[in-house]
Amino acid sequence: MTRSELVERLAARMGQLTLRDAEQAVKTIFDAMAISLSKGHRIEIRGFGSFSVNHRRPRVGRNPRSGESVLVPEKRVAHFKPGKILRAAVEPILDAKVDVKAVAL
Repeated sequence: MTRSELVERLAARMGQLTLRDAEQAVKTIFDAMAISLSKGHRIEIRGFGSFSVNHRRPRVGRNPRSGESVLVPEKRVAHFKPGKILRAAVEPILDAKVDVKAVAL
């Protein structure tokens, strides 16, 4: 689902919201999440999951074209951990895919 699809679904579900209002609501929520994560805070949405910031140490990587060693600097990356309810909702989909592969083998 893309951001625009999310806005369209929100506007359709909430009849009192115009498309512009739904877009502003989604933008406000995403901006607040980005600001919170940039400050190093953790975000938890019950039943959905949690967002946190992971620190990656500097390391030596390799340029795949030349094979040359390259220093990869330290960085902070956003990390999402799905909640129990979301995992339970997605699991039947994963099980169905696994069953199809088992049958194909």
